[in-house]
Amino acid sequence: MAKKINQVNYIIVHCAATPEGKAFTVKDIDKWHRANGWRCCGYHYVVHLDGSVHVGRPEGEVGAHCYGKNSTSIGVCYVGGLASDGKTPKDTRTPAQKAALLRLLRDLKVRYPDAEIRGHRDFAKKACPSFDATQEYCDL
Repeated sequence: MAKKINQVNYIIVHCAATPEGKAFTVKDIDKWHRANGWRCCGYHYVVHLDGSVHVGRPEGEVGAHCYGKNSTSIGVCYVGGLASDGKTPKDTRTPAQKAALLRLLRDLKVRYPDAEIRGHRDFAKKACPSFDATQEYCDL
């Protein structure tokens, strides 16, 4: 049985750590996360290259996306985050992804006005989401 989030303190932005321009889906991410032993996709929302937003797991359930913060956060992920070499961190968001992320984050801030929008890199020694989400979304 999935645990429920009691309070949302953070909205954490991630990248899927996939090569620039290569399309992946929630189904792909779900498969990777299950291979890690997780119940399902660890992110609550995934933004595809075309800007479409897909549910990874129900918003009220505890995610599996940021160690130590899962029980108090919503995880949002965009497909991409690596250069075409598949190794070098890079902000690969398409214009459609940038617009969709902004809409999604604004909507989440309406529902969780006290939540801070942060990048995964603010909580882990990673480049994820390959841009400074805290700074970019500080006015939301």
